[in-house]
Amino acid sequence: MALSLDREAFSRRLRRLYASWQKGEDEFGGVDAIVVAVGVDEEIVYAKSTALQTWLFGYELTDTVMLFCEERALFLASRKKVEFLKQVAQGKGGEGANNGLPAVTLLVREKNESNKANFEKLIEALKGSRGGRRLGVFSKDKFPGEFMKSWNDALSKEGFEKVDVSAAVAQAMAAKEEVELQLMRKAAAITSEVFTKFFKERVMEIVDADEKVRHSKLAEAVEKAIEEKKFLAGADPSAVEMCYPPIIQSGGNYNLKFSVVSDKSHMHFGAITCSMGIRYKSYCSNLVRTLMVDPSQDMQDHYGFLLQLQEVLLRELRHGAKLCDVYAAVMDVVKKQRPELLGKITKNLGFAMGIEFREGSLVINSKNQQRLKKGMVFSINVGLSELPNKEGKRPEERTYALFIGDTVMVDEDGPAVVLTSVKKKVKNVGIFLKNEDEDEEEPDKDAAEDLLGRSSRAALLTERTRNELTAEEKRRAHQKELATQLNEDARRRLTEQRGEQQTQKARKSNVSYKSAALLPKEPHVREMKIYIDKKYESVIMPVFGIATPFHIATIKNISMSVEGDYTYLRINFFCPGSALGRNEGNIFPNPEATFVKEITYRASNLKPPGESTVPASNLHAFRIIKEVQKRYKTREAEEKEKEGIVKQDSLVINLNRSNPKLKDLYIRPNIAQKRMQGALAHVNGFRFTSAGDKVDILYNNIKHAVFQPCDGEMIIVLHFHLK
Repeated sequence: MALSLDREAFSRRLRRLYASWQKGEDEFGGVDAIVVAVGVDEEIVYAKSTALQTWLFGYELTDTVMLFCEERALFLASRKKVEFLKQVAQGKGGEGANNGLPAVTLLVREKNESNKANFEKLIEALKGSRGGRRLGVFSKDKFPGEFMKSWNDALSKEGFEKVDVSAAVAQAMAAKEEVELQLMRKAAAITSEVFTKFFKERVMEIVDADEKVRHSKLAEAVEKAIEEKKFLAGADPSAVEMCYPPIIQSGGNYNLKFSVVSDKSHMHFGAITCSMGIRYKSYCSNLVRTLMVDPSQDMQDHYGFLLQLQEVLLRELRHGAKLCDVYAAVMDVVKKQRPELLGKITKNLGFAMGIEFREGSLVINSKNQQRLKKGMVFSINVGLSELPNKEGKRPEERTYALFIGDTVMVDEDGPAVVLTSVKKKVKNVGIFLKNEDEDEEEPDKDAAEDLLGRSSRAALLTERTRNELTAEEKRRAHQKELATQLNEDARRRLTEQRGEQQTQKARKSNVSYKSAALLPKEPHVREMKIYIDKKYESVIMPVFGIATPFHIATIKNISMSVEGDYTYLRINFFCPGSALGRNEGNIFPNPEATFVKEITYRASNLKPPGESTVPASNLHAFRIIKEVQKRYKTREAEEKEKEGIVKQDSLVINLNRSNPKLKDLYIRPNIAQKRMQGALAHVNGFRFTSAGDKVDILYNNIKHAVFQPCDGEMIIVLHFHLK
């Protein structure tokens, strides 16, 4: 399928770029042409050249040279890319002067590396644009490769003066259109989902279970989480990627920058800072939060002040304001209220973002004179580092840092709009632990809790009131309910009278035909011969000149014998007294009725004159009766075997590779002829898999689960008693 290009967006944005160039102040307005060359380098994630291509075309075009001259734009690319770019070249030749757009010229890159003829055309176009001497370039973008080298050599020979226009182009691209804002809102929503539903929950589990987890491992888990659709707010997984590896820091070792990586230290249960950014369809977002485990009052006060600074920052970010003025307003609050924190606050308070994660020319600091425009999107980040913890005893507890940040959009009136809607008040990011002393002060002690023992981390309280049940308390309450239920069942069994027999299930009353009209109109029936109706599983026999149906279930056994000139067919029926047993009468629906015990038929083996068959041939229905009887008994046995079986729900498969597994297990009874090893994994149940075979056991189908540890045993057993 051919890639499509949004011609309207291309025209609109190219017109905007040219308008910005023509109005340009300082050096941008003085350049004669703009040169953008993009090579191939997998290591370069963010570059102004590729960002400009994505902004104009919606895609990155590698090994492509773009020239923006006064009256025309030239693109040198491979044949396939030129085919793609033809979508914007059509109809532009004669319209450029009227609609503010330059004419577009496409050049096909030659397969050999020289491209001398093409380079000459490009250089000729540069010389013919305005003064033909000063070129606007992105000086930081340096791509490797022979094609890029040959182009740069050809350009250097002409002695053009190069001017860096990165900041000016960034300013032209900074104010986002509604389409771009929608993509950034989506990116921010995905970031919020991953943080709230995965990272925060995982940290709470780690703290509650007192696990030892390295920062780097947790960061890797966050990166894997974006592969799961449940965290992507309905977005296409192929369009989602991380802006940078998540940064998780704790234990006194903090660096509040986005260029650092998560170290291999174990997570410390104090102040845990997390920075993560997710990119959706090339547009970035960013989120920073600090989770605090049992924060001291001093830590809470510092955090509250940080929230206050962010509120001031949001109020100041409005259309027309200078970035240095925004920074100064926040610093004034620090000087007036907490001057001792001036040396501990982050050097800058954020930066503009879009296709590039960080726009270096639009940073909120004391020197930046750039003005804000409606539609600009910023990552605002306020942090305090090297804060002393008076209550800390160990080295990792003596200092801590606090860091918060959001993705926000500049509005015309009023404060900036926050796109990452993750709650950040103390009650939302604080993880408070009940300790043993607090538990002992509670007057109402539960006997079951005393029996099971208490843990110092008995409950994890976050975003909950202390009156609500914690997971541990719910588990114990459920254990009490199960114990009560077991005792009731035992009491009911013991109070039943000894020797009392449970009523046997009565034999199902099998009716051959509900009315005489259903009797088959076969010649055998009219001629008073034995006829087997396979559909209704009945045998129609002549009894005193009447065709009488008997269901196959009433026939106990059947035999056939030949004596002299006659064949005898003997049919025995079930009736009271035909089977041994004290209560065998209970298996009949109406034991007081009159029963036929047996019927014997005799037929001659001699063929009467004028007849085509001997009379005894009808008695060969014996074989068909046996066949129908066998089929009926097989079906009854299957139904009896299935009695009481609980129909299970479908097992929910956990696609996460890190879900718990028990390996090297054997199942009894074996599901194959030979004993096979398998693995046991669980989500809403257990699945045992071995060499392609599988057995699913859901939790709601397990009546009892027994675990036999290897204390004095050779085998560890996990036994499930199903309902």
